[in-house]
Amino acid sequence: MHMNRDVVFDLIASEESRQKEELQMIPSENYVSVEVRRAVGSVLMNKYAEGQVGKRYYQGNKNIDAVEDLCKKRALKLFGLSSTEWGVNVQALSGSPANLAVYVALLEPKDRIMSMFLPEGGHLSHGWHLPGKSVSFVSKIWDVEFYHVERMSRVFDYDEIEKQAKRFRPKLIISGGTAYPREIDHKLMGEIAHSVGAYYLADIAHEAGLVAAGVNLSPFSHADVVTMTTHKTLRGPRGALIFSRSTLSDRIDSAVFPGLQGGPHEHTIAGIAVCLKEASTPLFQRYAKQVVANAKTLAGELEKAGFDVVAGGTDKHLVLVDLRSAGISGWVVARVLENAGIIVNKNTVPGESASPIYPSGIRFGSPALTTRGMKENDMRRIAAWMIEMLRYSVRWELPDGKENRARFTKQFLRQVSKDTTVAGVHKQVSSFAKRFPTFPE
Repeated sequence: MHMNRDVVFDLIASEESRQKEELQMIPSENYVSVEVRRAVGSVLMNKYAEGQVGKRYYQGNKNIDAVEDLCKKRALKLFGLSSTEWGVNVQALSGSPANLAVYVALLEPKDRIMSMFLPEGGHLSHGWHLPGKSVSFVSKIWDVEFYHVERMSRVFDYDEIEKQAKRFRPKLIISGGTAYPREIDHKLMGEIAHSVGAYYLADIAHEAGLVAAGVNLSPFSHADVVTMTTHKTLRGPRGALIFSRSTLSDRIDSAVFPGLQGGPHEHTIAGIAVCLKEASTPLFQRYAKQVVANAKTLAGELEKAGFDVVAGGTDKHLVLVDLRSAGISGWVVARVLENAGIIVNKNTVPGESASPIYPSGIRFGSPALTTRGMKENDMRRIAAWMIEMLRYSVRWELPDGKENRARFTKQFLRQVSKDTTVAGVHKQVSSFAKRFPTFPE
């Protein structure tokens, strides 16, 4: 190591190696192009630009205005939206702040929100709370009630959601989340919301790239506001977009600034502009179709092997597996797979009987693998490794009780890090992963 080299860059290099040598299967993660990284690392990070295009509070923003305006135009064009009917704010720092800006813009304190139940696939930013305890800031300010999936099918029963909306009378209904693998009927959700005088917010953070490519249903004909992150299937930097009907756009802009934040991160906005251009190409459309094909293949292989794939499969980029019938813990499996070089995340499942820390399922997906050029046959190979490790994980049984689990954790982590079977799979996975660049040129 060079004497003057900052250790930060050694850590970055280590992380770059990890990303190349492991299989990144967390559905909310992806790889960005060299051009996106170049924009995000540019001198634009040196500039303050509070305000909107042409209406800044600081001088010297001629080039910044041009970049941000270009980003907005590309966003509207990508989703086929008219600038007279829709506006878009590109300044929100990420998905949760974007959603908060919508609530601030459209609601008064104590107004009612209906959103998806978190353990069944919803999102924290949609107002998660426990009985008698506000967990998210949103639930401290607004009155939030959750709708659920149907118990047996584990998909939405829209008739029940409509009945709940008519009883609860919310001012805002939100769709979207982190672990719902099936298409959402935006037409029905919009009709339900508008029938009770509510706004409809479609949060397509996960599906944004799939919607842009036309492989998942678009919410824009039915929603009042659409939020999305830019770093998942849209394959951009960490950021967010807030699309709103033109009658609401000024309120959204004011909620973002000065309501919630100061100067926007214009280097990130430049990176978003680049990714939006990339997403407008036929190459990206082929990518998005392959994302879904790959996820369906993974789900099918796990189901054929006898595992409980939630909702019977997927229409998107993600797969959720309930491991209770297999007798293994999602926490254990996620750690075993990590040691085998396969990165997924533990996750709650519909009808969850365990805690969010030690949940009953795992969630995984195909966006990052597909970016690397992998296809269906590659998914079958990866699924075979996953199935091997899932079945191997049965030997580690998670005990009850805090003290017992603390002792188990130490022993388990030591054992799994030295396990020869797991290490053997890791070696195969690493050799396989290195064949695929993290962003093919």
